[in-house]
Amino acid sequence: MYNSSIASLPLIARGKVRDIYAVGNDKLLLVTSDRLSAYDVILPTPIPHKGEILVSLANFWFAKLKHIVPNQLTGIDPETVVAPDERDQVRGRAIVVKRYKVLPIEAVVRGYLEGSGWAEYQQSQSVCGVKLLPGLQRASKLPQPIFTPATKAEAGEHDENIDFATTEKIIGAERAAEVRDTAIRLYTEAADFALTKGIIIADTKFEFGLDDNGVLHLIDEALTPDSSRFWPLASYKVGESPESFDKQYIRNWLDSIGFNRKPPAPDVPAEIAQKTSDKYREALTRLTAPAS
Repeated sequence: MYNSSIASLPLIARGKVRDIYAVGNDKLLLVTSDRLSAYDVILPTPIPHKGEILVSLANFWFAKLKHIVPNQLTGIDPETVVAPDERDQVRGRAIVVKRYKVLPIEAVVRGYLEGSGWAEYQQSQSVCGVKLLPGLQRASKLPQPIFTPATKAEAGEHDENIDFATTEKIIGAERAAEVRDTAIRLYTEAADFALTKGIIIADTKFEFGLDDNGVLHLIDEALTPDSSRFWPLASYKVGESPESFDKQYIRNWLDSIGFNRKPPAPDVPAEIAQKTSDKYREALTRLTAPAS
């Protein structure tokens, strides 16, 4: 499903991946489409079953990490808030959430050096103002996870990495510290668990919102292949760009055809879209498999 079309609820917005509808005044219906955004550009080709995979994995993490920070979930069945002929659009790919005031930053945590962090380190031996040891290689594990926030971009625009001082200016010093500490704790617990399943979570991004009492809540999604770098532990090597269970596969394909990282994006061949779906599915299967 590339776009949902829920006529029984007011459409608030279409994000890069999610379509957001109002459910009364205090709740939202988040419908996760099969759209994929790479380099902050929405691709025109849907990735098979991607929405269902993302929702299943995010719900797994929401349940697993709820002791650290409360989250947006209401427990309401999405099929009960739409018209009967719209239920197939939300089945398995939507959640009903509480409506919170969204903090205007992305809370990025890095445990390994890759992506824009690796590029920045090569220039300055730091990432988002966090000074790192000299001599690190691509995909090096960091001594401890670091908080490297970013601004939130509109569709078609690029997120911009910022330092902690800028984060304090945007959301206040006390809230910035709370977001940083919470994000690092979420990442650390999830990354430790994932290692037991043979997956390295190299980095991830969280989004947070505030309820009417100013209490911090985890919102949007969490620790999915869309918002994280997942690497197979068995083939991980320092100094190399690891294979992955995330959107890096499709980024690599875009790079191979010379995509300039600006819209419009090219159509994705069916075999590339299916391979991306397979990688997402493997991450879900590995992480949620019962302990043997």
